[in-house]
Amino acid sequence: MSLRVIFMGTPEFSAATLRAIAEAGHEIVAVYSQPPRPAGRRGLELTKSPVHLLAEELGVEVRTPKSLKGEDEQQAFRDLEADVAVVVAYGLLLPKPILDGTRLGAFNGHASLLPRWRGAAPIQRAIMAGDSETGMMVMKMDEGLDTGPVALTERVAIGPDMTAGELHDALMATGAALMVRALADLEAGSLSLEPQPEEGATYAKKIAKEEARIDWSRGAAEVHNHIRGLSPFPGAWCEMTAGGKAERVKLLRSTMAEGEGPAGRILDDRLTVACGNGAVRLTELQRAGGKPMAAGEFLRGAKIGEGDELS
Repeated sequence: MSLRVIFMGTPEFSAATLRAIAEAGHEIVAVYSQPPRPAGRRGLELTKSPVHLLAEELGVEVRTPKSLKGEDEQQAFRDLEADVAVVVAYGLLLPKPILDGTRLGAFNGHASLLPRWRGAAPIQRAIMAGDSETGMMVMKMDEGLDTGPVALTERVAIGPDMTAGELHDALMATGAALMVRALADLEAGSLSLEPQPEEGATYAKKIAKEEARIDWSRGAAEVHNHIRGLSPFPGAWCEMTAGGKAERVKLLRSTMAEGEGPAGRILDDRLTVACGNGAVRLTELQRAGGKPMAAGEFLRGAKIGEGDELS
């Protein structure tokens, strides 16, 4: 036996779950994804999402509506006569007729320990807040923002120097396996649901461009968490001045270090930088238009060093 599944997702994070569901033998009757977007240096070429491309590889119909609010789209959804909808980082709000448009409802794979970090950027926000643990949850969706009852949870530790990219990959694999387990229990009629607690809710708002700039006046732990929480994208950044010319540089990795000094000052020849209190050591950087490089390699090509200050 298998379930008739409508899958709804867009990025690489979602594609892993789509592949796992297909490999588990469920019948995927349609895939919904965000419409192709302009890409490339001039933004002239429309690029399909990772989920869209995988669905085509699997031979599954792909639908890319800009909205699901219209009656025609909602009826087309119901006409698929699916058992369940699986939603992972889709990117559109689902109105009630869509949530109720399958026999068993819609189940979401969410990358946090709900009710902490509801919303758009739970992976980055968990690291930026200094959390030592997060996880994947499968919940039954309702009309609220990530407020539905939870079916399954898998916890994932956040290492002290772990980046958002590394945590993304760990949660992606965890979430794919967890959703397959949830569908097996759902098919067997043994999937139980627990309401989310009222206390402890936080919201993971979308990362704004202006947040990416480093503020060296903050404490070292906060600066370190900011750097790793925005790595690799969009990338925390600062300006380095050499020979009177300011250069914008992305900071991709760091670690906690010892040292004191004026905020933003380089304290040694290993790119240890003073913060509002304490210091961080920069271990991976990226110049504009260049590739990521280790601190030692970066220093060989940059005319900065001990005593210089970062803005």
